[in-house]
Amino acid sequence: MGCYECCMRCLGGIPYCSLVATLLCFSGIALFCGCGHQALTETERLIETYFARNLQDYITLAYIIQYFQYVIYGLASFFFLFCIMLLAEGFYTTNAAKQTFGEFRSTMCGRCLSSTFIVLTYVLALLWLLVFALSTLPVYFFYNMGSTCHTIDDLTETPASINQLCVDARQYGLLPWNAVPGKACGITLSTICKTREYQMTYDLYIAAFIGAGITLMALVHSSMQLAMNQDNLRRLRSRAKTEGYELYGQLMRDRGGPCSGTQHRWCEMTANRSGR
Repeated sequence: MGCYECCMRCLGGIPYCSLVATLLCFSGIALFCGCGHQALTETERLIETYFARNLQDYITLAYIIQYFQYVIYGLASFFFLFCIMLLAEGFYTTNAAKQTFGEFRSTMCGRCLSSTFIVLTYVLALLWLLVFALSTLPVYFFYNMGSTCHTIDDLTETPASINQLCVDARQYGLLPWNAVPGKACGITLSTICKTREYQMTYDLYIAAFIGAGITLMALVHSSMQLAMNQDNLRRLRSRAKTEGYELYGQLMRDRGGPCSGTQHRWCEMTANRSGR
């Protein structure tokens, strides 16, 4: 076997769809976890600087942010291992389906493992759909804040109307109702929107939202790919069994021997398939 044939054989055994899904999952989780972690840190700084003057007003929020940051650490580690296992499963099912490395072999343990990965990936996709929906909440909050600031900038000629435009962090559950001041209005709010902290936090939440969407797309793609590989394995297993029956029946007919006893069923099935 030449070098070209060897390279083509190796390239033919690469599960490209699973590889794309793995890269999407890696990039999506990295974007979601990295940007989400930094966005939470910047959110705590914004609340502390502009919306709360007392530590007791935002200490609960600080604990919640710290808890979510620990969750992000766990998600990054889990999906790193899970994506590697998905890629390994893609190599196994693709090689078995394409018969790249020898004869077709599919054990009961391998089929059970593939089915388990399909179910697990499908459940993770449903759970991550909830994470994707929740990641829209901070984007919605900062979008409303930016829209209010844009309105304030357009109404600079009427100061009385400007002071009535506010963003209240207490309405979104970020602070308790007795927090002081708890909200920012007028020129103060417009100044906050022009700070580097606000712009960077807004961009980080958008990036985390995009990362959550990429991860969801990767999980759905992986679930469909694993199901398709499992279906290909089932078809190859059925084809191998049928070819075995036909080969045995043809051998018996070539020998001119009768089909009797335990051989009768195989010969009958072969005759029915061949139309003889």
